[in-house]
Amino acid sequence: MKVLFISRATLYTDKGGDTIQVINTAHYLQNLGIDVTIRLCNETIDYSGFDLLHFFNIIRPADILIHIQRSGKPFVISTIYVDYAEYEKTVRGGVAGFVFRTFSPDLIEYAKVLARALINGEKIISPSYVLLGHSRSIKKIIRNAAMLLPNSENEYLRLLAHYHTKGNYRVIPNAINPSLFSIGKTELQRDNQLILCVGRIEGRKNQLNLIRAVNNTAYRLILIGSPSPNQRQYYAACEAEAGPNVSFIDVLPQEELVRYYQLAKVHVLASWFETTGLSSLEAAAMGCNIVVTEKGDTREYFENYAYYCDPSSPTSIQAAIDNAARAAFDPRLQEKINSHLTWEQTALKTLAAYQEIIRPV
Repeated sequence: MKVLFISRATLYTDKGGDTIQVINTAHYLQNLGIDVTIRLCNETIDYSGFDLLHFFNIIRPADILIHIQRSGKPFVISTIYVDYAEYEKTVRGGVAGFVFRTFSPDLIEYAKVLARALINGEKIISPSYVLLGHSRSIKKIIRNAAMLLPNSENEYLRLLAHYHTKGNYRVIPNAINPSLFSIGKTELQRDNQLILCVGRIEGRKNQLNLIRAVNNTAYRLILIGSPSPNQRQYYAACEAEAGPNVSFIDVLPQEELVRYYQLAKVHVLASWFETTGLSSLEAAAMGCNIVVTEKGDTREYFENYAYYCDPSSPTSIQAAIDNAARAAFDPRLQEKINSHLTWEQTALKTLAAYQEIIRPV
């Protein structure tokens, strides 16, 4: 079976959780004998020879429609349905905040795409997106997909609740590489005051409120990640507010994250929204207690093994950190991750979904 992965144009230049998901899913599918090619949505693509197309990020329909139309191939989509609405409405100030509180999220996303085309000269890859609009474009993708591949049951239910359009789906969880992220590696002495946050530095990830939560405390916070290209001001605000107990490290290869996960007692991802939070999975697999947002799909992954916080409240974030820092590590979440949330398991479930669509000969 030959499968073509198509993802956003900035997959490698602005790396995020979807970058890890795309690369690892492809790698482990190839280990299962599937021929996988990764291409970017803004490339000219020859679709001949592929049995199936696999897209990522349903919130970017302008990147997808043209390839569906041109290829005529059956397709699946890893929905990665992130909801930015609460962040935009709560955090944004001024005219932007008024707009986000007044208009629907779909209309705002549509306006963003048009504005980037008019102001920044970013080409709209799919002309039909302009005619359909954001909401109808996503509904069209859902209706025509051979299968939706959300990262959790809750993610699919959110998508259904918003767009009222059913689709055939199979849950394909996010995961870790257990050969890399394993507590069995040489254990370093953990620092009970060391707090880690791994993720792109941007408003949705909420590092600013995390900094406010740990400023003037005995904790040492290390933020690992590059600033989002469109949120340099947010990164500057984080730097300006950070106390002497807060330090910044640019994005690191996953292999280099292992040492930090070994040293930290607590990993925090106090985002305004998370479908999963890959770094939370990695940190838990490495023996960190994790503090995670209560917004999104996190409870389906972390159940009662994580310490949950309200991202809008530095006090709530600090309380969750205090509880996590005092508690002994509970290995049950780590056992769940190693048993059910590895990239090999993800690839096997993805292959089973493919085989429902393209029956093996």
